[in-house]
This record gives sequence, structure tokens and C-alpha cells, in this order.
Amino acid sequence: MHTEQGSSDRKVTSPSMNPYVSIAPDVKLGQDVKLSKFVNLYGCEVGDESKIGAFVEIQKNATVGKRCKISSHTFICEGVTIEDNVFIGHGVMFINDMFPRATTDGQLQTEADWKVERTVIKKGASLGTGVTVLANVTVGENAIVGAGSVVTKDVPANSIVVGNPAKVVRYIDKSMEAGK
Repeated sequence: MHTEQGSSDRKVTSPSMNPYVSIAPDVKLGQDVKLSKFVNLYGCEVGDESKIGAFVEIQKNATVGKRCKISSHTFICEGVTIEDNVFIGHGVMFINDMFPRATTDGQLQTEADWKVERTVIKKGASLGTGVTVLANVTVGENAIVGAGSVVTKDVPANSIVVGNPAKVVRYIDKSMEAGK
């Protein structure tokens, strides 16, 4: 894929080079980003050395930091910020609207009819396969969210949460990290 050098970003100028990816011209890709087939990126930013798996969609006004791994079948909607060194498992879903509706006064909604709710995944966090993250949530630095969990409120830094709704089961300490 051809790229055009920007300040510290790369902007895609010829996504048609690979028929298996859909990358809008307004996407900013960092250095050495790896893209699998069947990704859909528009209006977003992806940081240096990140890897985006197959069947991932990243919407406008979403940001993925440096050295992140976004596994297949994940949906990252508008308003999501993923900081550096984050792992996102397979099939993770983000939600950016607390009160979703198809219509307003009998008419299909437009962007003017709803407000994007923000979500932040802090540096070094890991989200397991099948996690759902509701809007207006921050997952703390180095936190781990267990597979299948539904995150409905903020997750403390260095914690491990599981379940629906996700609850803290313990905190990561230095001895756990050293045992890797």
C-alpha cells in the first residue's frame, strides 16, 4: 500500500492496492502497522507497530495507540481511545451510545440526534475475547478484563475484572508480573 509521509504519521493514499482492505483516505497509520485482510478503517488513527486482525472495523474519531494488538472480529466505534501497548482479544465490542434508538419522532436518526459517549482503554490494559465495553468507561492502566466480561463501570488500574457486570477479583502485584 502506498503511503505519504506526514509529520510523524502516515496517511494512506492508495488503499485500492489491496482489494481485501477498506481504508479511507483520512486514516492515519503509524510506522510499521500490520493490517490483516478484511479490515475496515475510516477517519481513525492507528499508532506505530500496531497489528490489526481480520474483520476489524475502526470508526472515525477512534484512536489506537502504539504497539497495540487488535484481534479479529473486533469493533472499535467512534469515541474510543486505546492507549499504547494494549491487547484487545477476538470479538471485543465497544458501545458509544447509552440510549440507542433507530428513530426520533418516527424518522431514522442522524448524527445530530445522538451524542457520542467516550471510552478510554489505558496503557498496557488487556481485554479478553468476547468482552463488551459500555460507553463512558475507563479501563485503567495494566488492568485485565476476563473473557466474556461486560464492562459497565470504570476498571481500576492494575486490577483483574471478570463477569457480567465485570467486578474486581484481585489486583496485579509485582510477584504476579515477575512470574511471567
